[in-house]
Amino acid sequence: MGVKLQMLKNFDAFPRAEDHLLQKTQSGAVVSIIGLAIMATLFVHELQYYLTTYTVHQMSVDLKRGETLPIHINITFPSLPCEVLSVDAIDMSGKHEVDLDTNMWKFRLNKDGYIIGTEYVSDLVEKEHAAHGHDDSKTHHEDSPERTHSHGFAEDAEKKIKEVKQALANGEGCRVFGVLDVQRVAGNFHISVHGLNIFMAQQIFEGAIHVNVSHVIHDLSFGPKYPGIHNPLDGTSRILHEASGTFKYYIKIVPTEYRYLSKKVLPTNQFSVTEYFMPMRESDRTWPAVYFLYDLSPITVTIKEERRSFLHFITRLCAVLGGTFAVTGLLDRWMYRLLDSFTKTTSRSILR
Repeated sequence: MGVKLQMLKNFDAFPRAEDHLLQKTQSGAVVSIIGLAIMATLFVHELQYYLTTYTVHQMSVDLKRGETLPIHINITFPSLPCEVLSVDAIDMSGKHEVDLDTNMWKFRLNKDGYIIGTEYVSDLVEKEHAAHGHDDSKTHHEDSPERTHSHGFAEDAEKKIKEVKQALANGEGCRVFGVLDVQRVAGNFHISVHGLNIFMAQQIFEGAIHVNVSHVIHDLSFGPKYPGIHNPLDGTSRILHEASGTFKYYIKIVPTEYRYLSKKVLPTNQFSVTEYFMPMRESDRTWPAVYFLYDLSPITVTIKEERRSFLHFITRLCAVLGGTFAVTGLLDRWMYRLLDSFTKTTSRSILR
């Protein structure tokens, strides 16, 4: 039995020296303190790395059908009063997809950008279509002369023209805010002065070339936001100083699902965008507007939150702490030998 225990001791990888053979030095203390500080720092770093979640992206075919697509809008038009702005949404079949209960608000802004009033809008497009009809290749201004002139000298029209001119003189702007719920098919929505008939528009602006559709996009998204999402149009500012024209944003929407660690699933959408600006000319019959033309990708992206395994954390921790301990031990031995050699050389010099 004693022989077996003696053989077992031969496998000891951590032989211990006698206490009287151990020597503690000041250099060893300095190295030990530095090593402990490094190990503590690396331990905190590894713990944060372990507790931090990471995401995994997967792609699959989008199988959703019959659902709606929410469009969150928050856009400021600093040079157009709320009375002339209208919101229109059309899908690829030509049908209007603005729900009657969709929440849309227009905030009147003074020349300094402060809110001075609000106006609730719903089914603006339905009203305009009931009055004028609609064709996506034309604007609402391209009505027959008989129809426009029949309302030309109405008292309410003259009153509105006067109010809008006064608002323009005061430098009023408008912020359009709300949510559009449209069908999940390709389409577009645009914000413009198309709600006015051609007579009123001519009286107010004296020509389409004087309509300034400068805008600032505070927020444009197609669903709720998840951690790390980037909407490329947020914070976009397009200010026109002299020329006028039509802005078109071609948007490619990618259906997305975000899966939290708690297994909660958040359906939303990402998108990419390409921008195009078409300057107005005197001969153009169309009127300036800001178009957002969107199409949906057939691929859906699933983003899953995951956390690293505890065994992975322990493995990295052992490697970091063990490596630091080994390096500081090696450094201690080098410093001890260097100082010992220096001490001996100094002593010899003094003796001579």
